[in-house]
Amino acid sequence: MKIGVPKEIKNNEGRVGMTPAGVYELVKNGHSVHVQSGAGEGSGFYDHDYKKAGAIILDTIGHVYAMNEMIVKVKEPIEEEYEMVQKGQVIFTYFHFASSEALTKAMIKSGATCIAYETVEDEDGTLPLLTPMSEVAGRMAIQQGAKYLEKPAKGRGVLLGGVPGVAPGKVLVLGAGVVGIQAAKMAAGLGAHVTILDINLKRLRYVNDVMPPHVVTEFSNEFNIRKHIRSHDLIVGGVLLKGAKAPNLITRDMLSEMRPGTVIVDVAVDQGGCVETTRPTTHEDPVYIIDDVLHYTVANMPGAVPYTSTMALTNVTLPYVLKLANLGWQKACEMDSSLQKGLNITDGKVVYREIIEAFNWTGTKA
Repeated sequence: MKIGVPKEIKNNEGRVGMTPAGVYELVKNGHSVHVQSGAGEGSGFYDHDYKKAGAIILDTIGHVYAMNEMIVKVKEPIEEEYEMVQKGQVIFTYFHFASSEALTKAMIKSGATCIAYETVEDEDGTLPLLTPMSEVAGRMAIQQGAKYLEKPAKGRGVLLGGVPGVAPGKVLVLGAGVVGIQAAKMAAGLGAHVTILDINLKRLRYVNDVMPPHVVTEFSNEFNIRKHIRSHDLIVGGVLLKGAKAPNLITRDMLSEMRPGTVIVDVAVDQGGCVETTRPTTHEDPVYIIDDVLHYTVANMPGAVPYTSTMALTNVTLPYVLKLANLGWQKACEMDSSLQKGLNITDGKVVYREIIEAFNWTGTKA
């Protein structure tokens, strides 16, 4: 199979869909890999690295889309890529369709087969291709939140770890999934007091077992959320509904109950955000303030640490890329139920129910 790896063109996105090591494995299996010139530079991988691994370097993104049967990338195609996607082409990437009707309609129109990393699901309900980026984003949420709590950044002027004689900062984590666990771990490591909310008591029991005493758990409901937002300095949104739009757990009116300079980091922004006032931002212009509450809502947070992110991503995507390339997407999905769940759109039809529900579409195949 001919496989293309384009350069990501989303704002400040340094990740790339495949490392040279991944390319080497694909070439070893008899496939040809075309990598756009400069595609890996943001992650510390250069054209000569890919050439050594057996890749063919192409000059433009247009050539990569035009010459390949499957495109392996990191982020969803943006508007200028829509017309490059070809009928029958397999696009394997993070799509997060439920957060963008325009993207969904564009991919339906293209006639491509869209397999989304974020909905590939193992039998135990885990999301193997989303997990590593959720781990990165969860840890980064605390790193960024701590920075924006500083007064020059318009935050409350709170040091999360505190100092002797001064109480540590308070971090509220919504969701005890991968993002929430990693955020809590980082915040606890800094010495902050952490409260983590979830509706899944099994997850809360797990947190209780593995986290230190200054990480406390509580059942998530509107009453408890309203109670905690009044006293916490940093709020991390880590709620995920697989393939669907995130629920608004913090509504606009709740902002007035927070103290000025409170920081919200909404990691769920890719799925529409779990804060009503969330809108996607970029690494170039990452924050905005509403009602004196600072919002950090960058839609590609792991793109800020592209070397780590690209390595972690290729570790988990490569086995699936090999399966798709070796067998073709139809047979691969037929033989692998996890991969089958990643199939979102094919031949102009939506085949993933949560996307239809997100847009209240009727009469559309799922």
